[in-house]
Amino acid sequence: MNSKLEDIARDLAPHGVLRAAINFGNTVLAQRHPDSGEPAGISADLARELARRLGRDIEFVTFDAAGKVFAVADQDTWDVAFLAIDPVRAEKVQFTAPYVIIEGTYMVRSDSPFAQVGDVDREGVRVAVGKGAAYDLYLSRSLQHAELVRAPTSADAIDYFVDQSLDAAAGVRQPLEAYAATHAGLRVMRDRFTAIEQAMGTPKGRTVGLEYLQSFIKEMKASGFVADALKRSGQLAATVAP
Repeated sequence: MNSKLEDIARDLAPHGVLRAAINFGNTVLAQRHPDSGEPAGISADLARELARRLGRDIEFVTFDAAGKVFAVADQDTWDVAFLAIDPVRAEKVQFTAPYVIIEGTYMVRSDSPFAQVGDVDREGVRVAVGKGAAYDLYLSRSLQHAELVRAPTSADAIDYFVDQSLDAAAGVRQPLEAYAATHAGLRVMRDRFTAIEQAMGTPKGRTVGLEYLQSFIKEMKASGFVADALKRSGQLAATVAP
């Protein structure tokens, strides 16, 4: 390994192993392998490829919610993570350009009067969200009238919506559509309230490492690596960021 790459490896993996945070709460980005239970999907594929290039072993640090990944961003728990870009998170995390764009939208009951996402922001409306998720952060800034009811994880938000008879569940389109497809009486709105830009991040202060991650993500998109990884994991509805 040349000296420049070694400097990058020391910056990104100061403990000698690349610790990658994986959020199983977003099934577009991460899934468990059906046989081994090991992390699979675009996040894990990118992490493994990065570790290979840096000449480091990979260690996965797993979470069930993005908010929990961010909560320990300044506690030396992980070296790289896969999170949606958000100004709140940027206080502790340095982000690359996005590599995938996914949609944030609502699931409602089939007989709900809400036809478009803008209809939801009304007085008395209660919306289930996963605490600290990208769409929670976004809706916290954008909703003027509706109330957010925060669940520990994105999966729990759907349970809150059903069990507490809330008016809507906010989340990533694909998991919401998968749930609605197997539960009668529910529908997912066709439009979106935000486009969620998923990026690679590293704790603040790792300037040398961030510069390398920027070029790494750019190459992974241009080479077709990101598109192929999404296809392998069955996430055909996700869009590779330009």
